[in-house]
Amino acid sequence: MVLTFISCGTADKNYIWKTREVTVSAYNSTRAQTDGQPNIAAWGDTLKPGIKSIAVSRDLIPIGFEYNTQVKITGFEGIYLVKDKMHYRWRNKIDVYMGLDVEKAREWGRKKLKVHYRVKKDSLPNTK
Repeated sequence: MVLTFISCGTADKNYIWKTREVTVSAYNSTRAQTDGQPNIAAWGDTLKPGIKSIAVSRDLIPIGFEYNTQVKITGFEGIYLVKDKMHYRWRNKIDVYMGLDVEKAREWGRKKLKVHYRVKKDSLPNTK
């Protein structure tokens, strides 16, 4: 049996991509960089090397960087999903999950970049 799915695009019409400049750094599944269980994200997801996941500073959540929000990051291919939250001390910041590759995360460093995030139309207040 062959199933064919035809998309009429109505779901995509309900969403828009917003842009925001943030500080982007990287993190790993190591005890030194996380609280207690290095493979468990803030919303309970299990992090595994190779998944496209990010952690966001908590001030970004109310403007649309909610759990499972799709995010495009300059310098990275594909779409990343918000799966983790950072400590309250961080502001306007995203951490890209880089599995166990600490050296790769260090090489990436910290950069100010524009990111694009997908939100439902008319669901959020007007933001930058």
